[in-house]
Amino acid sequence: MERTLILVKPDAMQRGLAFEVLGRLERRGLRLAGLRLLQVDEAMAKRHYAEHEGKPFFAGLVDYITSAPIIAAVFEGTGAVEAARQTMGATKPTAAAPGTIRGDLGLEIGRNLVHGSDSPQNAEREIAIFFEGHPVIDWRRDTDRWVFE
Repeated sequence: MERTLILVKPDAMQRGLAFEVLGRLERRGLRLAGLRLLQVDEAMAKRHYAEHEGKPFFAGLVDYITSAPIIAAVFEGTGAVEAARQTMGATKPTAAAPGTIRGDLGLEIGRNLVHGSDSPQNAEREIAIFFEGHPVIDWRRDTDRWVFE
């Protein structure tokens, strides 16, 4: 099973959309394997956004992700990264398809509700950042045989 990291960002938390975001991924068929409510500190934010360090928008990313609590979640399933990204929709909400999280619930690129890993390799790196010292559970649902081949 492939794993992906999902972050319910501060705007979704402030708007009371956390379980809408997580529920859409579960309804898609992805299995929840880890869940944390946390306040991201500056050091964690900088590790997460390290690839953007030095860019003009880096400080804004750090300020934003540390502005309110977030939910970090690990979802798993066949093609979890791609399935999650399809469910989230395009990064720019006004370009996201109707029926996606961002297409239905977002307007601004800087307030696009949710982050999802963009590759299995980045998922592994990101899970290590947000779940350091916290287990990700390996389990099976009774319904998995109806979701995964």
